[in-house]
Amino acid sequence: MKLIVLPPAVVLLLNTLLCHAQMRREDVRTDFVTYSKRKLLEKDIRENIIGKTATFPVDSVTEYRFESACRAITQFMITDERSKIVCDKLFAGYTTLEYDTRQALLEAAYAVYPADYINAVYDILLTETDPKLFAMAAVYLYRTDSSTALLNKVKNRITIQFASADSIPVLVELKKYLAGYRQQVQQPTPPLSALFRYQQDLKQKVIYSFQRWNRDYPGMAIVQNADGSFVRHPDGRLMVFEQLARSASDLPYFLTDGSTPQGVYRIQGTAVSNNKLIGPTPNLQMLLPFESYWASFFYMPVDSVVDMLNPYLQLFPATWRMYTPVREAYYAGKAARTAIITHGTTIDPEYFNDKPWYPLTPTMGCLCTKELWNITNGNLLISEQWNLVSAFTSSPGNKGYLYVINVDNQQKPVTRQEVEEWVKKK
Repeated sequence: MKLIVLPPAVVLLLNTLLCHAQMRREDVRTDFVTYSKRKLLEKDIRENIIGKTATFPVDSVTEYRFESACRAITQFMITDERSKIVCDKLFAGYTTLEYDTRQALLEAAYAVYPADYINAVYDILLTETDPKLFAMAAVYLYRTDSSTALLNKVKNRITIQFASADSIPVLVELKKYLAGYRQQVQQPTPPLSALFRYQQDLKQKVIYSFQRWNRDYPGMAIVQNADGSFVRHPDGRLMVFEQLARSASDLPYFLTDGSTPQGVYRIQGTAVSNNKLIGPTPNLQMLLPFESYWASFFYMPVDSVVDMLNPYLQLFPATWRMYTPVREAYYAGKAARTAIITHGTTIDPEYFNDKPWYPLTPTMGCLCTKELWNITNGNLLISEQWNLVSAFTSSPGNKGYLYVINVDNQQKPVTRQEVEEWVKKK
């Protein structure tokens, strides 16, 4: 079986693993979050990265600027006149663009212009021969048109444009997503109590990240120790941590930069990122299925067999193994998603002050835990990320598993009260 090797960026982080106990919370600071730096960044994004780029023609000299502009439009959800001009110009010249620019454009359109480019994206659907870009076009159209006619058109184009579609993981997931997503949202989640009890058979430390199907609403994470106990405050209250599993694009789980897939991740330890938008708070390094050797994912020798879905499902109790949403992480890894971690954020939450997840910030597909900074001196004010890593490492070892579970489709954040009730039923 061919296994995917970790990308260099992840290898670098894994090679800089640190002992969380050696850091002190008061030592975590960055001037990147100060008021003056944030204002300079916003000015650069709006006036230079997006604004100035909008004045240029799209050609081989300027294309890289347009790609960067699309990345900024997506991450910071900027929808001013100049952002629209950037996207208009790129759609007009789509067939001349490099792959990365096409991907950045489709991602930006999905993120902030959900109905503005239906005709242009439909034309892309009829001609695009890259599987991932084709899938991005299909899900863009599906969001506003889930008719049988569209689904049949997508299936027909897959047959015409891809000779071996059944062996291309991203297209296999696309077809499953279009055929079953709306039904899955209504499907009840198996009992969480069974999941909590089964963890004692695994004898591994576990983080559970409970989310809504609508990832606009923040979730909550908790930690279960290897002995089955939950990490609690000294007064006995359950420790819970606000966490957002929504990416800035909110693309589906199987697409690059999509929202965090449901399922199981291997926690490999802690590290500190060099990415300024992630910040200096220790993060939890994780592996998706297929991202590295299976022995690393299961933390034990495994037979090298063609289909590892069954061993993956053994990480769930029997009552969960036929519940297909928790296979998202498995198939996302098979479709080549990588580098999903749990981290904090230095992004100014004011970009999203009208969003349901405020003051949390979306990412490129990771789990982002609530983090607020002192904009005068760069010190931490609130860090659910620090608290989560501290809770996870409060018992021996820094490895384990993380489960992402969509509990239901209520249109509101997951609450402490809900989580406490689920744990009580254990």
